[in-house]
Amino acid sequence: MAFSLLVPASVFLLALFCRHGTALQQLTHDDGCVHMPIVHSTNVDYFSSKRGVQLQLANRSDIAYYAQLSIGTPPQPVFVQLDTGSFELWVNPDCTAVTDSDAAFCEQAGQYDTTKSSTAASLGTNRTLRYGIGTANISYFTDTITLAGSPTTLQAVQFGVATVSEDAFSGILGIGYGKGVATRYLNFVDQLRAQNATRVKAYTLALGSKDAQEGVIVFGGVDTSKFAGPLARLPVLPADQSPDGVPRFWVDMQSVSITPPPNGVGRVYEGSGMPVFLDSGSTMTLLPPNLTAAIAGNFGARTADDNGFYRIDCALARMNGTLDFAFDGVTVKVPYKELMREVPTDPPACFLGIMASEKFTLLGDTFLRSAYTVFDLETDSIWMAQATDCGSSPAALNSVQDLSSVTGACGLSDLADSASGTLVPSSDPESIDGGGAEPTRSAGSEASGTVAGSQDTGRARLTSGTSRCFGSGVGLALSLGIVLVLHIFS
Repeated sequence: MAFSLLVPASVFLLALFCRHGTALQQLTHDDGCVHMPIVHSTNVDYFSSKRGVQLQLANRSDIAYYAQLSIGTPPQPVFVQLDTGSFELWVNPDCTAVTDSDAAFCEQAGQYDTTKSSTAASLGTNRTLRYGIGTANISYFTDTITLAGSPTTLQAVQFGVATVSEDAFSGILGIGYGKGVATRYLNFVDQLRAQNATRVKAYTLALGSKDAQEGVIVFGGVDTSKFAGPLARLPVLPADQSPDGVPRFWVDMQSVSITPPPNGVGRVYEGSGMPVFLDSGSTMTLLPPNLTAAIAGNFGARTADDNGFYRIDCALARMNGTLDFAFDGVTVKVPYKELMREVPTDPPACFLGIMASEKFTLLGDTFLRSAYTVFDLETDSIWMAQATDCGSSPAALNSVQDLSSVTGACGLSDLADSASGTLVPSSDPESIDGGGAEPTRSAGSEASGTVAGSQDTGRARLTSGTSRCFGSGVGLALSLGIVLVLHIFS
């Protein structure tokens, strides 16, 4: 699991509330949804252009997504990494246990002091949490958590306060399964539903493209202006049928293919159908070694470096090709630019956002930026569509059953143009630069069909018997509530 953090000088937060309606509803502030923007730290509308610390690729704090929680009475702001691949909230990493730029980020993440909160209560229990990268020894407490833009204050939320941590420079907000599945207590997502901050136990992620500079998360609702067409339902694999036996968001992926420019004739990678889990806490996507090598070959990379990264030509970011991930009912097309990581050296160095792993097959942020994803913890489903952006129209869900009739408000005209080629099994060892490897067939986190739609159709569905959440438009400083931050160098 990748950890990362950069706390910029300032950020503004749009506070949104919900009112009553039907199906997709605008509900009262204590009974609906919590909608918050994801702000990229490169967005000059919100941040100064000053970058702070320049990172090497070895530092994991160059790109990740964070929430700022205000914990305790009076509220104490701390940053935690938003993580769909784990289940628990914990704070207070040991900044002396990380090095270089990671330590600088850690020191800016903020610390929660139990002795300064009048509502803090120790539960007298401890646990060690282990991640793909990093560990944390925690002691459990309960305290209040204030949600920015809402009068809702979650009471007596259980979370961990680290006493010792290794290789971790921020706390983590695990938003995976909770009580009765992965934990023995109500986790953060459980508490949102239990305390009527949401009507359903579900949330949606639209991380936003690099160019868009912002995205959105909606706890208890959807934002139909962030995707196109209907949502495809993908059953989450039961833990006893998943590759690692852990209750994560495992789904069946049918294939991976590449649609290179200029002719748009796609090639399917043999053996690319497999279970994968969706992990916002992982910067990179992890795939089996043979498949990763085949994809890297088509990007002009022959071998990985000593750290497992495939260096590629930065000019690929200007090409209109896509890497396409097919599921039952939806194909998510990831543009080359979204799949790449750029390190701001002189000259810049670019790397493929996929790494080889024999332990996990997961789709991390390099995939999730191009997917609109609903995590439905009530029916154990992932609902997915191609991410795009045609505005903002967050709406609360009255029931997760309504997801089957929700249609994205955006069109897919430009995406359809890039998807006009025919997919055929790859047989030519032709890479993007004219040489390279042929796609070949080949057989983390805490341990415990392209869709079509039109803008008019989507909006008609929203306004016919339904209504939207709305925001106060109030700009707030970082001192309160929750705000998601992406720090990305490219």
